[in-house]
Amino acid sequence: MPHEPQPQPPDELDADAVRTWSSLAVAALGRAREDIDAINVYPVADADTGTNLYLTAESADRALAAALGTAPADVSETTGPGPDAGSRTPSLSQAVRAYAHGALIGARGNSGTILAQLLRGVADVLGDEPGDRGPGRLLAQALTRAAEEAYRAVAHPVEGTMLTVAAAAATAGEAAGAAAGTAADVARAAYDAARAALADTPGQLAELGRAGVVDAGGCGLVAVLGALWQALSGQEPAAEAVRGRAVPVPQPPQPCEAEEQGGPAYEVIYLLEAAEPAVGELRERLDGLGDSLVVVGGDGLWNVHVHVDDPGAAVEAGVIAGRPYRIRITHFGDERRRARGERVQRAVVAVVPGEGLAGLCGEAGATTVLARPGEAPDAAALVDAIRRAHAREVVLLPGGADQRAAAAAAAERARADGVRVAVIPTRSAVQGLAALAVHDPDGSFDEDVVAMTAAAGATRYAELAVAERQSFTSAGICQAGDVLGLIDGDVAVIGSGLTETAEAVLERMLGSGGELVTLVLGPEVPDTLAERLEAYVQHGHLAVDTVTYRGGRYSAPLLIGVE
Repeated sequence: MPHEPQPQPPDELDADAVRTWSSLAVAALGRAREDIDAINVYPVADADTGTNLYLTAESADRALAAALGTAPADVSETTGPGPDAGSRTPSLSQAVRAYAHGALIGARGNSGTILAQLLRGVADVLGDEPGDRGPGRLLAQALTRAAEEAYRAVAHPVEGTMLTVAAAAATAGEAAGAAAGTAADVARAAYDAARAALADTPGQLAELGRAGVVDAGGCGLVAVLGALWQALSGQEPAAEAVRGRAVPVPQPPQPCEAEEQGGPAYEVIYLLEAAEPAVGELRERLDGLGDSLVVVGGDGLWNVHVHVDDPGAAVEAGVIAGRPYRIRITHFGDERRRARGERVQRAVVAVVPGEGLAGLCGEAGATTVLARPGEAPDAAALVDAIRRAHAREVVLLPGGADQRAAAAAAAERARADGVRVAVIPTRSAVQGLAALAVHDPDGSFDEDVVAMTAAAGATRYAELAVAERQSFTSAGICQAGDVLGLIDGDVAVIGSGLTETAEAVLERMLGSGGELVTLVLGPEVPDTLAERLEAYVQHGHLAVDTVTYRGGRYSAPLLIGVE
């Protein structure tokens, strides 16, 4: 059963208060999300700030519910540090850390990432021993730490945004705490100050002033702070963040205003497992690639958000720093159309087995889902990607036979939402690349699907892998360490080295003809292998062209496609 928020005693700051706060915040953002989306003009007019804040708060709420033992503990998708969900009666420290951790792993967009860091700042203070600090003073210090952490997380802080709203809330909270106010008094002071600061944002940020709106992220933060005050006092806020008179919201901007903003073409978001020194270097690399850089987290787990023109380079920067995963690449052209209430007519969603391939497909306009070895994405992940594509028609490239069932289930769920979906029966990433190469978003849906299906079907595929143990195969007995050449899913060649095995596989595949060879190199494979294979193909098959890509982390040692 869902948690029913209950009023807290006036100065009670415990795990139940955090749970009530979380439930009320999700409810408030759920009511306000469409209105907040409608006034979203900064930093990109992509009409998703309210949705991103809501989904971030929802992820935090699920993690907190799991820590309290009121929901399955299935929200953490990382091997990085997380909350101790084993206790059924968590302390305040456990509760706030679970809450912040859930926001971190589920943060969406610029605003959601900043909200996650604000909650982390709160958890850093409330998670420590209170000493002789009363609840009011403790909460005031938590709000101050939250604002400080949020400013530090943003590469180039801008006033007139939710950062400004957070700073005003913290200042007012500190004053109330210093005056020996209760936790509810501090929350009320922070909420009132945040509302006042929000009303001033159009005069601080030119983009808001021109559009005649307040800051969308600040609206969401006001809703979250109103929920905090309600949780501690039992009193309902006088006005919601957007609908209430306290924060008047004029009409949203005209479409031309959103289009004129310019800026980088892609939003890139991923979780990253990395040491803090490496993250410092990552910040410098990403800052040179684009803007709207926000890196939040700590203790080995980070959420990275940046706007760039080269999404592949942003992902590669993460690979240099540590282990990036749950990579999301979004093209702003589609998002700006959504800001006008329009759906993109057609989009491609591709499951890819490597971070380099994710960047490559993202640059081609596809919404990507990363499949790590042994962790094929489920139907829910594919449905989420289809929704992110925000199109009336979606072509889904599952990438492998083991992902067909999830793709079919996701397609059925998306169709129930009114989206026309076709699943191309790709069995390898190279077939997906071939299909994407002939994709025609301006042609008819049926003709596009037929052409993409034909291109995928005309592409023979192979994969090279290293045997982990002795076993029987269709090509004979292999020993641990042997290189296996699989053609169309079956072991066709057993060799001792990568190069010799690849050449034997290519000879078999090209024996029945071909015009184009695609090579996708794994992260540990040297460029010299590609050079040797290109020379091998050119020597024996003069009319055949060769293209080479880097698959990136999680890709197989070598993928081969022959069209």
